[in-house]
Amino acid sequence: MDPLERRLIDMTRRRFFLSSAGTLMSGFGLAALTSLHHRAAAGQEPGPADVLSAARTHAPKARRVIYMHMEGAPSHLDLFDFKPGLKDRFNQDLPDSIRDGQRLTGMTSGQARFPVAPSLFRFTKATNRQDGVFLSELIPHTASIARDLCFIHSMKTDAINHEPGITFFQTGHQQPGRPSFGSWMSYGLGSSNANLPAFVVLISQGFGNMQALSSRFWGSGFLPSEHQGCRLRTGDNAVLYLKDPAGVSREDRRRMLDAANRLNEEDFDRTLDPEARARIAQAEMAFRMQMSVPELTDFSDEDQETLDLYGPNVRTPGSFAANCLLARRLAERGVRFIQLYMRGWDQHNDLPRELRLQCNAVDQPQAALIQDLKRRGLLDDTLVLWAGEFGRTVYSQGQLTETTYGRDHHPRCFTVFLSGGGIKPGITHGATDDFGYNIVKDPVDVHDLHATMLHLLGLDHQRLTFRHQGRDYRLTDVFGNVVKPILA
Repeated sequence: MDPLERRLIDMTRRRFFLSSAGTLMSGFGLAALTSLHHRAAAGQEPGPADVLSAARTHAPKARRVIYMHMEGAPSHLDLFDFKPGLKDRFNQDLPDSIRDGQRLTGMTSGQARFPVAPSLFRFTKATNRQDGVFLSELIPHTASIARDLCFIHSMKTDAINHEPGITFFQTGHQQPGRPSFGSWMSYGLGSSNANLPAFVVLISQGFGNMQALSSRFWGSGFLPSEHQGCRLRTGDNAVLYLKDPAGVSREDRRRMLDAANRLNEEDFDRTLDPEARARIAQAEMAFRMQMSVPELTDFSDEDQETLDLYGPNVRTPGSFAANCLLARRLAERGVRFIQLYMRGWDQHNDLPRELRLQCNAVDQPQAALIQDLKRRGLLDDTLVLWAGEFGRTVYSQGQLTETTYGRDHHPRCFTVFLSGGGIKPGITHGATDDFGYNIVKDPVDVHDLHATMLHLLGLDHQRLTFRHQGRDYRLTDVFGNVVKPILA
């Protein structure tokens, strides 16, 4: 809601005259009083509750989201989008008719030629619920659960560089300042666990070129700050400043918190600033998290079978395996939106070596996460997304040899996969041309993906709005269509 509208709704008669006594004759006070009169006469009290009620148009298929973002953009051509005909075109120039004047990044715009680089990796057909799907030898564990996955081979984006690309995937807009998907979900659905945040972020370090990760990727933008993501870190302090200093008892902390809450309430009474109430809510959440987070991050109650499922790195704090297991524990505790970032997928030069390392780190854990959710009855109402911010080019960046190549950024087409939460399992959707360069069937853009995910969460993406600076904003801006063929 617009801050002025919220202020007018919260303002009592006494507060109004006290705050506007000096300005009533200046025009502002009179205008505000007229606004209040018209609002009361019309019986209008628009607020977040009204917006959210209107946005919840149907029963949800999913109650929570686990979003695995592979930061840096994995190569769809080396993992998911099998193009056997490229082997006969090794080192040939990419036809101009295929590139069709596409804008290039500064990293390849100066190249004299654009040689086609077929994937070095072998693809085999995995069993799904259609006629099979070809997947790379680098992801055998993921291939083993293809019956539970929906591959979209026709994703596209407007962004060609990492910062706007990641921002677009997280917020629906390339420019910073908008709320992230997780914040919109927290705003739209609220929390289902009073002892943990509705939106939690986990980060794993990868191998190779790692792009910067900004906290605004999980920020709340203009939504109330209580909806921003909470990053869980590795080590003893999963959340900074959560532990009490030595000598401070829980009773001491409670008394200090009560005193701070009284001051914040006084601040709210004086200013009607909603952030004063948000500070109270966040402090109370932190107090409860002092008990819930240590239990959450302690894997000692996990049986050996489960630990083996996630692989040998599961006991290494901060590894992708550990974070996948942590994601499952968060899901079963009712956390609404769980975001996993895996860094290091930006393979511009030595792609074969770096891609092997990345896949070795994520393949078993990501498959284990979906298997673990399924065997615990959580996959049916958990929507899982695996995606990068864009794809990679079919032509080589830099020198192409028989054993190595690099790939530049490619926004025109790439692959993501989803599972659970109302998604049709074991299918593929969309297709690209013989070069894996252009979409030839069923394009899906980022807004479409967001609209579809919100639909599965029981929310109409066109009605989930927030009034800011005189305009109703939404995650999908003025775009987006639900991709109905992938719905179960």
